[in-house]
Amino acid sequence: MSSEQASLVDFGPDLSPLTDAEREAYVACRENDVGVREFARRTDRRPGTIGNLLARAEARLEDGGGIA
Repeated sequence: MSSEQASLVDFGPDLSPLTDAEREAYVACRENDVGVREFARRTDRRPGTIGNLLARAEARLEDGGGIA
């Protein structure tokens, strides 16, 4: 058995390339299953804005952190 300590990266994607807004939207909607409209209401944003944040976040994560 290995004695190495697990890090957060071992359990999910590295979210460090995301902006604060992208990370907040990604965690709420993709990891915590909060709906886009519900998250938009909670953060006083439009659902389209949340959709755009999620699209950019997912593109950055697929691209390995590059600008989407």
